[in-house]
Amino acid sequence: MKVVLFCGGLGTRLGELTENVPKPLVKIGYRPILWHLMKYYAHYGHKEFILCLGYRGDKIKEYFINYNEYLSNDFTMKDGGRDLRLENSDISDWSITFVDTGLGSNIGQRLKAVEKHLDGEEAFLANYADGLTNLPLPRLIEFFRTSGKTAVCLCVKPPHSFHVVKMGDGSAVESIEHVRETDTLINGGFYVFKREIFDYIKPGEELVVEPFKRLIAEKRLLGFRYDQFWCMDTFKEHQELTDMYNSGSAPWQVWKAAPGADAPERG
Repeated sequence: MKVVLFCGGLGTRLGELTENVPKPLVKIGYRPILWHLMKYYAHYGHKEFILCLGYRGDKIKEYFINYNEYLSNDFTMKDGGRDLRLENSDISDWSITFVDTGLGSNIGQRLKAVEKHLDGEEAFLANYADGLTNLPLPRLIEFFRTSGKTAVCLCVKPPHSFHVVKMGDGSAVESIEHVRETDTLINGGFYVFKREIFDYIKPGEELVVEPFKRLIAEKRLLGFRYDQFWCMDTFKEHQELTDMYNSGSAPWQVWKAAPGADAPERG
């Protein structure tokens, strides 16, 4: 399946980290979050990417045009550096299509802008490009395939540190619970779509508003619940991911798991 990544947002929730670069290029270790996400999909055999660019899209283009594989791969250096040989590779078998989808476009319109690049595709993957997970992707895809529905979205517990308040008559507070202790779920930003999703999007519409309401009315949208690792959206969570990476414990790096832990999904 091809993978559509929405890379055009301003990333205001990451504060000063996105003053000069788009949110997908905010780094975790040597590489930006966008690389970590693409590496995740590639691990499961999905290596054709369509990047929906907007804010500082030029920076994303420059990053890949000037990509240096030696930063995150083992290599052998001989002859004083004149002879470099990579022991493994990151992106040599990736196909990346860069599409300018507008500075102020919403997600629905960014998706419509790349519709022609999905001609002939029965289904495709999509992502907000600002979250990471250790979700075994083949499970999500198989859930989608057997459902026969138009769309599936990943549903996760919010990682934020806030409390849910329940109020009764007269504004009396009946309960206060940490959000992680409730059954509240949010949209995790990992999608699988049939190509017919484009039939539900009209000009100017945001993906998860009008189009999703139509899907819900027709019972064509399903949620896939995942209660394990999912993270990234704010400055605080970026720091948590960086700490995980620096400690050598990064759950989303499924490509470093034991061989056979999750067989790559092909197609």
